[in-house]
Amino acid sequence: QVQLVESGGGLVQPGGSLRLSCAASGIIFSIYVMGWYRQAPGKERELVAAITGGGRTNYADSVKGRFTISRDNAKNTVYLQMNSLKPDDTAVYYCNADGRPLDPGNYWGQGTQVTVSS
Repeated sequence: QVQLVESGGGLVQPGGSLRLSCAASGIIFSIYVMGWYRQAPGKERELVAAITGGGRTNYADSVKGRFTISRDNAKNTVYLQMNSLKPDDTAVYYCNADGRPLDPGNYWGQGTQVTVSS
């Protein structure tokens, strides 16, 4: 059974930082592209950042220079360090695991709320 368990969300003031974690089980973690997506109220889910098994990264323009995605293949965990947070970053953040093309699996975590407000 595949599980993606996110943690680290919460309430933070503008300019603050948070670190999200996503622990994966039930997959061959090192071959999966791991991503963080977010969905704000009334908006579509969007990609925030992604990282390949080899460590190549991709970021949404809106978070470049502020967010950093990383992974620890030994711990089956992906992280999202979020700095200089803005109210527009408020959303539910979801972890995604995409095994294509090596594995057909595509899985989602349950989501964690991030609220940026003073």
